[in-house]
Amino acid sequence: MEYKRFGDTYAVRLDRGEEILEKIKEFAQAEHIAFASVRALGAVGSFTVGVFDPAAKTYASNDFAGNFEIVSLTGTIDAMGGNVYTHIHMSAGNAKGEVFGGHLNRAVVSATCEMLVTRIRGEIDRRFDEGVGLNLWKF
Repeated sequence: MEYKRFGDTYAVRLDRGEEILEKIKEFAQAEHIAFASVRALGAVGSFTVGVFDPAAKTYASNDFAGNFEIVSLTGTIDAMGGNVYTHIHMSAGNAKGEVFGGHLNRAVVSATCEMLVTRIRGEIDRRFDEGVGLNLWKF
């Protein structure tokens, strides 16, 4: 991973073999980022995404392996209990043009991932909401 800062925005490049969520957290800790928006594109060789079932309050996860282009990666960096917390969604397409996506649990870069992280002045923490079953922003 390498990155460069431009005001409140960082250009971040992830390299082959790096896991996206691990690197976002590592980056946020190194730069002391408390709140930011994230968007990216690139290529992954394997990824796991989930879809939340509100009735069961659980995620159904799907694993994918092969050659995929990131069609969309978007989300936030914030905090929960004093630790960096990421909430990222990703969609990725295969050679047939089929696209799969959801809440990102894991993604390993196969070629590169070009990411823009925009720092937002302020801080937001999260708390677990029993009624919804998710970690929600706490204002």
